[in-house]
Amino acid sequence: MASSAPIFYAAVVGYLNLLILILSLVVQAVALIHCLTQRGDGFQAIGTLPKGAWAAILAICIVLTLLISGAVGIFSLIGIAAALIYLLDVRPGLKDLSDGKGFW
Repeated sequence: MASSAPIFYAAVVGYLNLLILILSLVVQAVALIHCLTQRGDGFQAIGTLPKGAWAAILAICIVLTLLISGAVGIFSLIGIAAALIYLLDVRPGLKDLSDGKGFW
């Protein structure tokens, strides 16, 4: 009975890491898809990085999260931060620029 705790612990940690990885990839993918569906001149109008730079940052972060870092690696955390900066700062600016009309 005493030896079942480490096995249970390892399974829980594995499932939590998988859940964090999936959520991380979903947030990063949503940011990348939104970035790719926007017009390029809108990024210059709100005074942020160009569309190509945001797309490259988000795509590289997704690839590094998948290939290198895993669920809670440094590249995964950087990817989440970049996606959240895009979604919470750039996306509202683009939405205000288009008067709130659009797909997202």
